This record gives sequence, structure tokens and C-alpha cells, in this order.
Amino acid sequence: MALAYDGAIQRLIDAFASLPGIGPKGAQRIAFHLLSASDEEAQRLADAIEEVKHKVRFCEICGNVCETSPCAICSDPRRDHTMICVVEEPKDVMSIERTREYRGLYHVLGGTINPMANIGPNDLAIPALLDRLKDDSVTEVIVALNPNIEGEATTTYLSRLLSPLEIKVTRLASGLPVGADLEYADEITLSRALMGRRDA
Repeated sequence: MALAYDGAIQRLIDAFASLPGIGPKGAQRIAFHLLSASDEEAQRLADAIEEVKHKVRFCEICGNVCETSPCAICSDPRRDHTMICVVEEPKDVMSIERTREYRGLYHVLGGTINPMANIGPNDLAIPALLDRLKDDSVTEVIVALNPNIEGEATTTYLSRLLSPLEIKVTRLASGLPVGADLEYADEITLSRALMGRRDA
């Protein structure tokens, strides 16, 4: 059995290790960095965590993260309200915004259909998307999900669900490698994928 540190330091390591993308060694490095950090630096981190938990919420319209709802994108009259780009997570909104190619609105699903994890269409923000599409001003839905098995399944589901609505449904074009996440795609790749989107 592996030895663990005592008390508070082990609890801190365990807390960091529970975060996505941080393994046991990385968690240990972060914990020991904080031990040697100044009180001010450690307090800034604690304050930032507390502030984000108190101030940040999800937009009542699109599901993006914001401090005031509706978010800045949904409330911007200069955005193209005829287009809605459907993404998996709020972080994907920023990935697409960095391309500066898309000027429409967004809809965050909060995940993808994944039967292995017991996540079905009703567990996602699909009903909220359908409500938004009742507005006749929307003419195109761009499905911009990660090109993996779950993303492809969700894209297929959405394109079949939306086809009777007589709304153009497109998806990102090639340029995004299969199995990749939008979060890690560079701006040029995402920009080309947006410009070359095709019917879903």
C-alpha cells in the first residue's frame, strides 16, 4: 500500500487530483507549489475559487457561463439572430469566438448523448433548443460538437430531430481531426471548419 502524506497536505493533493486533467503527480506538484507560495498568492487562488462559485452562473437563454443573465452574446443586438451554433460545453463557445468568423448565437447542450454513461437526449438542453427554434427568425442551426463517437451520435440525433422544422442544419466541415476536442483546436482549423460547414 502506497504511503500518503498526513492531514491537510494529503487532502489538498486529493482535491487537486479529483480535477479533470490533473493526475496524482501533477496534484502533488501543485500542492507543494502552494505550500511554498506567499500567503497573498494562496489567498488570491482561494478568493478566485470562492468568487467564481458565487458570481458565475449559466445564461438562461443559451447555457453559456456568465455573471449576468442573459449573457453578453445573447444580449448583443449586433449578433446574427438567425443562426444558432450548438456546442457541447461553455468552453467551446470561447473556442469558436476566437476564430472571429462566427457572429451568430450559441446553444450549450451541457454534454452529448452517451448511453454508456446513461446520458440520453432528455439529460441535455435539447428541449430548451427546441423552444428557441419556435422563433421563426432562426434559419440555420450549426451543430459544432466534438468529432468523437458521442458527438457524432448527438449530431445525427439533432439533424433527424430538426429536419421536420424546415431549418437548415449544418455541421462543421473537415479540418477537425476525429477524436479531438474543440477546446484544443487552433483558430485557423476552427475557422476553416466553420467556413466549410456542410449539411448534417
